[in-house]
Amino acid sequence: MAAALLAISALVLSVPAMAQNKVDPQAAPNDFVQAVADNALEEVKKNKSVQSGDLSSINQVIDEFVLPYVNFEKTTRLAAGRHWRQATPQQKQDLVQAFKGTLIRTYSGALSNVDQQSTIKMMPFRGDASADDVVVRSALTQSNGPAVNVDYRLEKTPQGWKIYDLNVENIWLIQNYRNQFAQQISQNGIDGLIAALNRSGK
Repeated sequence: MAAALLAISALVLSVPAMAQNKVDPQAAPNDFVQAVADNALEEVKKNKSVQSGDLSSINQVIDEFVLPYVNFEKTTRLAAGRHWRQATPQQKQDLVQAFKGTLIRTYSGALSNVDQQSTIKMMPFRGDASADDVVVRSALTQSNGPAVNVDYRLEKTPQGWKIYDLNVENIWLIQNYRNQFAQQISQNGIDGLIAALNRSGK
């Protein structure tokens, strides 16, 4: 649970501010994530509503600024695994929205850990920058706790890089939810999972 909390915090920290560094999805993987992260920290530091956990403000920020850099449908599809193929187009859409809402409601409190000294530093890139799927490693430092290692898994799309998974201290977000999704679907079906996600955090 703690790892998932940090993971969604890192995801929300991928929010770029409007008038900060230019984010180029066609840039090198490390440069892309660094630009997004730098802008994110400045935005979160000055947005008291987001830091206080106001869900309306967090939803607005994510819908307007996070989703262009994240393939959340792929995140949800991989978490659902083989069951995704059984879902109707409407169920898939509802599942994506329910999963996003669950993460926001459950882990919005993690943003309160962001302070004026928080920084995100990229680690040396070890992969092939020309590959279609890469991992960018970083360290999130905060004055109120030890540094946290956060890996971003990116895919190359026609629009450039998109983030679709996060690894916080060796726990991947998708993997963390896959078993929960499978158990809920086997017991109550796709609609049961959607209903359970919509109930969580309320």
